[in-house]
This record gives sequence, C-alpha cells and structure tokens, in this order.
Amino acid sequence: MTTLEQTIRPAARSSEWKAIVVLILLIPVLWSPPFLVRFFLYQPFNIPSGSMTPTLVVGDYVFAAKYAYGYGRYSFPFAPSWISGRILAAAPEYGDIVVFRTPKDISVDYVKRVVGLPGDRVQMRGGQLFLNDRAVTRVALKEVFAGAACGGDDEAKAKRWRETLPSGASYVTYDCVDNGFLDNTSVYTVPPGHFFVLGDNRDNSTDSRMMSAFGFVPMDNLVGKVTRIFWSLDENGDPHMERLGKVQ
Repeated sequence: MTTLEQTIRPAARSSEWKAIVVLILLIPVLWSPPFLVRFFLYQPFNIPSGSMTPTLVVGDYVFAAKYAYGYGRYSFPFAPSWISGRILAAAPEYGDIVVFRTPKDISVDYVKRVVGLPGDRVQMRGGQLFLNDRAVTRVALKEVFAGAACGGDDEAKAKRWRETLPSGASYVTYDCVDNGFLDNTSVYTVPPGHFFVLGDNRDNSTDSRMMSAFGFVPMDNLVGKVTRIFWSLDENGDPHMERLGKVQ
C-alpha cells in the first residue's frame, strides 16, 4: 500500500459513513406525513400578482394538487433537467386553474386558467373569447371598483363578465379597458401536447396571447391544479377569511 493510498482511503471511508448517517437521520423526515403530502400530493403557493383577479388575488395562499396531471420534471424541486415526459399523465380540462412553468422562463411558477387544448383555435375579438370560431358564452355583471387590479387607481372600475366554457366551467373575469392591447388577436391553433392559458384579469395578464414572451404551454411543464385557497391576507395584512375555500 502506497503512502497516497494510505492517506486517501480513510478519508473516503469517513465520507461514506457520514453520508450513511445523514441518510439514516433523514429517513423520518422523508417519510413524515407533511413531507409526503407536499412532495406528492399538495404544494402550497402564494399569489403575488393580480393577473387572476377576481378568482385569485394578491395575498391568497393556495394548494395545487400535484397528482391531478401526473408527475413530471417540474413536479419536484431540484429535479434533473434530463427528465422528460410524465408519469400517470392526465391532461387538464377546460377552465382548470393550473400551476406551470413556461418554456420562456422555467425558473418561475405561473398560475393561469386553461381555455384551449390541443387542436383548439383560440382568439380574442373585442375582448370576448372565441373557441373554435364560436363565441364563449358570457353574461355581464355589475361593475366594481377594481383598484390595484386595474392599475392602482382607487376610482378605476372593472367590467365583470361571467364566462362559461363549452365544458360548463364558469367563472368571473375582469375587463378594465375597452379595446385593450390584447382584446383583439389573431387565431392561435394549439399544437399537440400543449395548452393555452389566460388570466381572468384580461387586461392585466401576461399569458398565451403574448407568443414572444409566453406562448403555448407544454403539458410536460405542468406542476399541479389549483384546488383551494387555504389562507388569505388583505392589503393591510389582516386575515381575509371570506376568501377561504375551493376555487372555480
């Protein structure tokens, strides 16, 4: 045995034993119910912007069901980049509120509503959503003071619409500006393996209408389906209890 071998081998054994001890100590944590729930079932997220107002607002904390669409590269933290595809894969449905990463920026989790599935033709005309050349049903509701959701002016009002997709999914959208920048678009044909998303706050949402900055979202980039608001704080940091519950 050379001198070099004598100096290296004890250190290697020491490192191996340290790794084994660390793994043994981590076993209770890795198999603890809170860890398993967060890792495989539900992951919490907070809402930092008003792009999904009025459904989700700044200060909301939501659970995303990770099992809803199966598991892929973005389902788990620190997953290696070479992972592709999904295990137990399932496609989102019209109206689902989903958490995902975009091909343009895989470092950020986004939350939007699915309005287009593979093969669909999606277009905005005069602020109204068209799906496969048919106007999506919408009913006008009473205008409200929107504040920050429409740019921060306390006197700003938003038109509200109850929009109902062909699947029956129904929800309320905000319309802050007539003939806004994204109120009239070309026709987007959703490619295979992708979906099309919009924010419910239609004039203040970066979403699939902006092809150069956002675009279609690959199914493989799904993280989970938003199912419930479990906590909410208003602009003063006080609990917003009336917002707790399931989301539409």
